[in-house]
Amino acid sequence: MLVVVKRPRTEFSLNGDVPKKLIQSLVSEYGPDNVKIEEEDMMNVEDMEWYKEEAEKNTPGRTLRFYRKLNGLTQPEIAKMLGTTKQFISNLENDRKPISRMMAKKLSEIFSVPASRFI
Repeated sequence: MLVVVKRPRTEFSLNGDVPKKLIQSLVSEYGPDNVKIEEEDMMNVEDMEWYKEEAEKNTPGRTLRFYRKLNGLTQPEIAKMLGTTKQFISNLENDRKPISRMMAKKLSEIFSVPASRFI
């Protein structure tokens, strides 16, 4: 449930299980025209189709590419930091090769994020 109160110089909203007494009090204080109540059927985002589709696209390789670009690094630069080749980084980013636990740990240290993001 969402309860929104709008009046000149006064605006606030309440989310969640708002007690009926509080709603009655708000309507009494601010008037029925200034209190908007919306009943919401909440759904877990992980159950939504668009989320499932996007989650499938989010692979360890895409995550690596995201963090590399976010940090302004090229594939040769990240390869040098990891002691490997540009081709190997390309294969990781394109999900042709899986990211090992050891490589995920190295990446987590480089980008200061949990290693689980790359697995």
